[in-house]
Amino acid sequence: MSTVKRPYQGTHKGPEVTESRTAAALVLADLRGGQLLDASFERRTTLLDARDRRWVQELVWGMLRTRARLDAILADRVRGGIAKLDADVADLLRLGTYQLLHMDSVPPYAAIGQTVQLTKQRHGIGASTLANAVLRRIDRERAHIEPVVPADPLDALAQQYSHPRWVVQRWAARWGLDDTARLLSANNTPGGIVLRPYGIDRAQLVALLDGAGVETHEVPGVPDSVRLAGSVALTELGAFKQGNCYVQDPAATLVVQYAQVEAGSVVADLCAAPGSKALELSRRAAMVIAADRHGTRVDRMLHGFGRLDADRLQVVIADATQPAIVPVDAVLVDVPCTGTGTFRRHPDARWRLRVSDFAVLGALQKRILRAAATVVKPGGLLVYSTCSLELEENDDQVATFLADHPEYSVEPPSPGTVPDALLDGGLLRVLPHRHGFDGAFAARLRRAA
Repeated sequence: MSTVKRPYQGTHKGPEVTESRTAAALVLADLRGGQLLDASFERRTTLLDARDRRWVQELVWGMLRTRARLDAILADRVRGGIAKLDADVADLLRLGTYQLLHMDSVPPYAAIGQTVQLTKQRHGIGASTLANAVLRRIDRERAHIEPVVPADPLDALAQQYSHPRWVVQRWAARWGLDDTARLLSANNTPGGIVLRPYGIDRAQLVALLDGAGVETHEVPGVPDSVRLAGSVALTELGAFKQGNCYVQDPAATLVVQYAQVEAGSVVADLCAAPGSKALELSRRAAMVIAADRHGTRVDRMLHGFGRLDADRLQVVIADATQPAIVPVDAVLVDVPCTGTGTFRRHPDARWRLRVSDFAVLGALQKRILRAAATVVKPGGLLVYSTCSLELEENDDQVATFLADHPEYSVEPPSPGTVPDALLDGGLLRVLPHRHGFDGAFAARLRRAA
């Protein structure tokens, strides 16, 4: 990895801290400040090469997926417990411990020396001495290091799979301990990159990727998607640069397939960013209005659509709670939600989630759904979707809406549109531990003519 020279603090010069480890520390500082992982990662790793970016991603994503277990290991080796430490020092110790225990490519001397030096730079000699002692002890004991398993089964699952206990508790009440364990395990399994062909068919995309030396696999249930094997620098692929494909998790593809908008219709996607569902809708629709309230997100959509040279898309800045458009044939609202179905891709989300988020986001979801209903033509289609697993954001929202809007009713898609195993009373329900994709929910609601 490349290195960066920084002012030395202390009496003995230590190793120069790699830019990659500095970037990892800055990303975690951003997360503590309320920023989202993907956005921070893009900003903090802009100057790194592709290899170092992948290394930072492996370290940060991996640490967040194992944080509770790392904390249990550190708690036995930090006097007074890890909770007593400065939050940044605690994160640095987690990064160092993760390198020691989970990254075979990192020599122990590098994991320890780099973490100690980084701690010294950020917090001085006292904190670095602590880091040195703790990490050296972990290195000595690594062959048989295992945290004490809590007696309470919920605490044990929370520690083993690194999820907040209250989240484990609510899922266990719904699915039971065994299914919850499978869900937690699925959340800690990286999802990989799945591509959708654009302007070409799947066979042509596979041929392009094969020519670039990229191994590909089929995606069960979504036969025209392509899963990439191993670690791939996506933006360096010719097929990506030339606009022959875009990234989309199968769950998102299934939402649009479930929507089954009519060929030649006009569709509004009122919460469109980052835009992959709008692209998917444009395969059948005559025109898709892709709207988002944030100008920066709209700019990113425009950039993505431009790379693909996409047509039949009109990008606008609009508030989904007050959509200033004339009624159209179909409306999709992929509403802001807790994202509990995407914890495998966004491991920071599990630690950011609060119980109060359900009330705040639930109120917003209700407003968006009601507003969207006003811009659906008589006889038209309204599709409500989330990437949440929670009943409050899914079934309950639909039930409340239907009670208040008798002119709407659930209308399942035509048989064979999506696999039957994903349908639950006419609703789409994708579960990571049962179907192998991100979690997703959708309701297809027909307005009376």
